[in-house]
Amino acid sequence: MKILKNPARSLPSVCPLTIFLLLLFVNTIKGSPFSIQEATIQEIQQAFAQNKLTSKQLVNFYLDRIQELNPLLHSVLEVNPDALEQAGKADEERERNKGKRFLGDLHGIPVLLKDSIGTKDKLNTTCGSYALVGSEVARDAHVVEKLRNAGAVILGKASLSEWYSCRSFDIPDGWCARGGLAKTKPTLCGNVQNPYVESADPCGSSSGSAISVAANMVAVSLGTETDGSIICPADHNSVVGLKPTVGLTSRAGVIPISPRQDTIGPICRTVSDAVYVLDAIVGFDPRDSQATTKAAEFIPAGGYKQFLKKDGLKGKRVGIVRNPFLDSFNDSTVISTFNHHLEVLRQGGANIVDHLQIDNIDVILDPYRSGKVIVMLAEFKLTIKQYLEELIKSPVRSLADIIAFNNNNPDLESMSKYGQELLLAAEMTNGLGEEEMKAVKLMEQLSEEGFEKMMKENDLDAMLTLGVDVSTVLAIGGYPALTVPAGYDSKGKPFGICFGGLKGMEPKLIEVAYAFEQATLSRKAPLSFSLDLKQKPCLSKL
Repeated sequence: MKILKNPARSLPSVCPLTIFLLLLFVNTIKGSPFSIQEATIQEIQQAFAQNKLTSKQLVNFYLDRIQELNPLLHSVLEVNPDALEQAGKADEERERNKGKRFLGDLHGIPVLLKDSIGTKDKLNTTCGSYALVGSEVARDAHVVEKLRNAGAVILGKASLSEWYSCRSFDIPDGWCARGGLAKTKPTLCGNVQNPYVESADPCGSSSGSAISVAANMVAVSLGTETDGSIICPADHNSVVGLKPTVGLTSRAGVIPISPRQDTIGPICRTVSDAVYVLDAIVGFDPRDSQATTKAAEFIPAGGYKQFLKKDGLKGKRVGIVRNPFLDSFNDSTVISTFNHHLEVLRQGGANIVDHLQIDNIDVILDPYRSGKVIVMLAEFKLTIKQYLEELIKSPVRSLADIIAFNNNNPDLESMSKYGQELLLAAEMTNGLGEEEMKAVKLMEQLSEEGFEKMMKENDLDAMLTLGVDVSTVLAIGGYPALTVPAGYDSKGKPFGICFGGLKGMEPKLIEVAYAFEQATLSRKAPLSFSLDLKQKPCLSKL
């Protein structure tokens, strides 16, 4: 989540790790002819139906992958001790059913959850902080309840940027205290690792969710987004990120920041997988009634799978916004690939409307001029208190308690290295007063006169940008986004194409993104890694 950007912040130092050009993954599950690497939900379900694979075999495979890769990637905080039992139950249900009825796309599929999505089980929900270790939620988050009802297996909790990057400017993307202690000389302790390029930013805050999917440590995952936290790590780790319209998925039971901007969505290797997950988690929730009542009107009869069309580009009007989002790309490989992709869109039947401008884009992208900062700091203080008060038990019950915990546990929380100036700034707020409400109205006005005006005046089905620096444009208005892998720069770092739309435009975005994905097939699995554990002084605790 982008709340305040410190332009002087540099990439963290990393410990000396050697990434070999090729060390073949173990592709098959022991005792099964099924190859799991890069397998889609549809392929896994077909393997289930053909008795080539069981859910228990699949879970065991992912647990082995986590054990193998997590000491380097640091993307998983906990594995669910009940995952194999859940998988076994799914296998039993499948055996009893014997094909009589369709059990659902996610039945028996392992899902990794960002460590801010509440689960009423043996897993912690901590937002990466030791302050919430041992806390107990009253019930599953609504999206988790829906996943369980769909037959999914909860595999564990993914790492993230602690407190969604709302603790300190100095904390690198993907760092959290629970990922390991960062207190010695250059190591990856506490930092997740981009699986493609060692020095590359993994982005955040749903970094663990994206990395785990990219490295085939899980089938699919859930992330959360307030501003960029799904689409940015998806972009940087060469996977698909789907940020739903705010309210399309319930936020109940998820650690909050902003009711205006928070949303929960899938991070997967393919657009189709993301859509299968989206279908499972959308819907009205009385515990988040205001947002989900409005957004429920957007949910199409028959769900979202019907929009997975290979000819989805045909007749679509796609607006290209270059300025200022191309400014951060100075790699000729990226630019030439981008221009090639635009031609692919044209060949697929899309009408390209190029060189569009979003009015007042400079104000929108400046969190101080737009007022986003002052509103979100106030919202965070209010909503985190409400979340903490609803917990059955918790070491902390307010933002002030979190700040005190950090001060009292400086080694656990690496306070000498990172600090907590953003938490302190939030604590100094006094609710949503006149200044904050004025800023809310300004952001609404900026959205209406900027992004919405551009979309409507040009009759667009989707906006397209290179990369995800557009996230704030979509965040302040609660708009949906879908990012798809688009290639790799000259150093091997992934980049994506981001499609954005007005509220409820997920069907159009899915059609365009799926057709683009199928026409380009740009994603490649990361190369395998040399895991000499003797060189890794800090291992994530599973």
